[in-house]
Amino acid sequence: MFKKILLPLIFVIFMTGEIFAAQPITAGETINLQRCIEIALQNHPAINAAQHTVRIYESRIGQARAGYMPQLTFQSGYQRIGPASLSGPDIDPYNHHSNTLNLSQTLFDFGKTYDQIKIQSLSTESSRADLQDISGHVILGVKQAYYSYLQAKMSAEVARETVNKFQQHFEIANAFFETGKRSKIDVTSAEVNLSNSKINLLKAENNLHLAKVNLNNAMGLSNAPPYEINDDMSYKPYDVSLDTAREKAYRNRPDLMSVSKKKEALEKNVLYNQKGYLPVLSGSAVYGYVGNDSTSDSSWSVGVFLNFPLFTGFSTKYQIDEAKANLNVLKANEDSLTQQVSLEIESAYLSLKEASERIGAAETIVRQAMENVELAEGRYEAGVGSSIEITDAMITLNNAKMTYITALADYHMAQANLEKAMGEK
Repeated sequence: MFKKILLPLIFVIFMTGEIFAAQPITAGETINLQRCIEIALQNHPAINAAQHTVRIYESRIGQARAGYMPQLTFQSGYQRIGPASLSGPDIDPYNHHSNTLNLSQTLFDFGKTYDQIKIQSLSTESSRADLQDISGHVILGVKQAYYSYLQAKMSAEVARETVNKFQQHFEIANAFFETGKRSKIDVTSAEVNLSNSKINLLKAENNLHLAKVNLNNAMGLSNAPPYEINDDMSYKPYDVSLDTAREKAYRNRPDLMSVSKKKEALEKNVLYNQKGYLPVLSGSAVYGYVGNDSTSDSSWSVGVFLNFPLFTGFSTKYQIDEAKANLNVLKANEDSLTQQVSLEIESAYLSLKEASERIGAAETIVRQAMENVELAEGRYEAGVGSSIEITDAMITLNNAKMTYITALADYHMAQANLEKAMGEK
């Protein structure tokens, strides 16, 4: 009886664990930016591919180390042999078999194996830096999608407020018309403005849905359950100088680290190819036996061999030339990358500064636009203002709020770009 209860319980627990493991977000969960980044680092396919690339290079280190190990092979053969020709002696077909065990060991190769291990180790370090760089790109993508979502969310809220404002104005205009204080054109104008604001709200809500799809994609999720993001884009000054940002970039950027390790590996590769002119000293031990249907005999041998490449058709020279050319290409690419890093730092820094200044100006414009709406509404209700005056004031307020939201989003995205450019997460 106990087993009948225990087995289904274990199955349910196992399946529940599988469900939670497969779904990083639970339905109805409220997540923030840090949680989005954690989900992306666990699920994004680009990071998964980069992790396997690191394992590839790690396995190549083991392959290079195999040069220090002895090589043991076994060879076995069987033949059925008949008479050589019709004119020869009358020999019956017979069986011939052989078994050989070979042991070989490189004794001295002037550091070729060591250089190969070092090359693969440097390549592995480079691949790890590439993994960090890809992680940085994924994090930047998440931040951009996250702030785009908050921008779309705030824009939808502004569109909703605008609809409510035009709804109120339509009701007031209709009430004034019914009492004879205003003409029908005020009601019609208010109704048109209300319809346009509703269309803008539909567009804003659709943009919000698209922003959620983009955020899911940035996190590496193809079918995420419904979740909430209750966050804002409040302005927080980011204090860093241009020189400090540039110094951090040169010190922390993983792509610069990756290129540096690749350059070391190629320098080692030049030395490795130059050693192609040098001999290799190896030892060998062989044991085996051969026999036929009637007799068999065993033999063994032990020896030391020096393999000296006297002439290889100039292949070693061309391999050295190729290695040097690859090194020179990488050095040029390193210089280009350094210039690109400097450009990214300065561009992000200037964008951050410009967005910060726009935020201050936009706050003033929003405050002034709100005062204009209040004045226009008061004048209209007092019978001295026009419907056009209210419409213009409301549209100005809507545009001012959208300008402020755009400035906030641009500021946060510029900060994310600057952090990425500095090699920070």
